[in-house]
Amino acid sequence: MNKKRGRIAFTYKMIACMIILIGIFIAGCVFGAAETTIKDVWLAFTSDVKNEQITMLREIRLPREVAAVLVGSALAVAGAIMQGLTRNPLADPGLLGLTAGANAALAIAVAFIPGASYMGTMVACFIGAAVGSIIVFGIGSVKGGRFSPLRIVLAGAAVSAFLYAVAEGVSLYFKTSKDVSMWTSGGMIGTTWTQIKFMAPVVIIGILLSLLLSKQLTILSLSEEVAVGLGQKIGLIKGLLFIVIILLAGAAVSLVGNMVFIGLMVPHIVRTIVGTDYRFILPVSAVVGAAFLVLADLIGRTISAPYETPVTAVVTVIGLPFFLFIVRKGGGKYL
Repeated sequence: MNKKRGRIAFTYKMIACMIILIGIFIAGCVFGAAETTIKDVWLAFTSDVKNEQITMLREIRLPREVAAVLVGSALAVAGAIMQGLTRNPLADPGLLGLTAGANAALAIAVAFIPGASYMGTMVACFIGAAVGSIIVFGIGSVKGGRFSPLRIVLAGAAVSAFLYAVAEGVSLYFKTSKDVSMWTSGGMIGTTWTQIKFMAPVVIIGILLSLLLSKQLTILSLSEEVAVGLGQKIGLIKGLLFIVIILLAGAAVSLVGNMVFIGLMVPHIVRTIVGTDYRFILPVSAVVGAAFLVLADLIGRTISAPYETPVTAVVTVIGLPFFLFIVRKGGGKYL
């Protein structure tokens, strides 16, 4: 009975989060430097009418909002998986080398393969994210073969700084800084439907795989010993979850560049709503992460309209105090 009630409560919470996401998404389509109405948004979805406002919505604002949904979901789910996998409350793709590695690989790809397609750029980001995370997790687990949360965070900071330096050096030497900055500015400006066509399947597949592994992740988040005792093949499960993280983080970086703190904040917020079961945490994180980034992008576009504040700056202003709060709340446990 309690399990049934828990599922019913989760259903209501999920519906509430979806309604919030839809409301923020509509607000993101309506508000901005160019004036539009809810009627214009409706016509953009449901009719073949063409005028200045509706064309702007279809070709500029809607791709941008869809991109924010995909990137927010990808980073939030990747962060949740990382926190469960490492049992580290400070884990985040942007703090542990994944986005820095993807960013460095992107800079190298732009310099050496200037005519690369968006798919080629995305593959480069996957490789870079994998390399960055392998280095960080390798350094963080050198003692006794176990993940040390503190060492992982310190290694993430050091490796990220090194990889960003590599990206900057390559960009300056090959004079590609302008091209690379299109991604590393941390925004959805100029997002096209073609980019979304390549990115969306990767994000959707990554999230679906994470949901299939959510039960195993819940057990792993408690203890590896418990997982082994229950017959889990923890090596295989960790490998699959690692691949999911690479897919999600690489796809996000290939579109918007470096974006930190979403993967840190959203899972903590979601746990206060649905508890510690990753079968509930992951789907709600996807929805809340999407809503959060759409809202951050809306704030960036409207706070000083017609000028734009980079969405990464908005996220950082919110995320840094949250990071310090988490450190203060649980830091003593991990030092």
